[in-house]
Amino acid sequence: MALTAGKIVAELKRCGFDYVVTVPDDDSRRLYRLIESRPEFKLVSACREGEVIAIAAGLMLGGKSPVVLIQNTGFYESGDSVRGLAIDLKLPMVILISCRGWKSHAPMTDSASIYIRPALDAWGIKHHLVENDEDVGKIAVAHHEATKAQRPTAVLFGCDISDDE
Repeated sequence: MALTAGKIVAELKRCGFDYVVTVPDDDSRRLYRLIESRPEFKLVSACREGEVIAIAAGLMLGGKSPVVLIQNTGFYESGDSVRGLAIDLKLPMVILISCRGWKSHAPMTDSASIYIRPALDAWGIKHHLVENDEDVGKIAVAHHEATKAQRPTAVLFGCDISDDE
């Protein structure tokens, strides 16, 4: 079963997100294009992932409901912003992470995917793996957990996202 951009976008809307803050990457390009075409979302593109966390934090402090969309390599780059803003300010931020190099049924060789779960665990960031449309409801679970705990949570996209709506 596939993971489709349309199902993800529908779940983001259902959760009440109004902004998507991202650094565009090849893994999430189909999701980016669909979000860009939807008037219910404001898409904010940044140059670096550390900026994405800061922009989302500012939007949250201003009363908006952003979700972050970055690649696993970008999560590592954003570390100081995740720590200093999302964690230290106790922001209920949902971080969607496209996992370059993820292999569910084969040994992983890309260190970006090998270390993403241990990195999130070390920082106490709960995370959920989404690999098909049946898993998309985990975005709402992550949103609920972030809101309840007043800290960031992550959703890992462990496969390519298709164009199908």
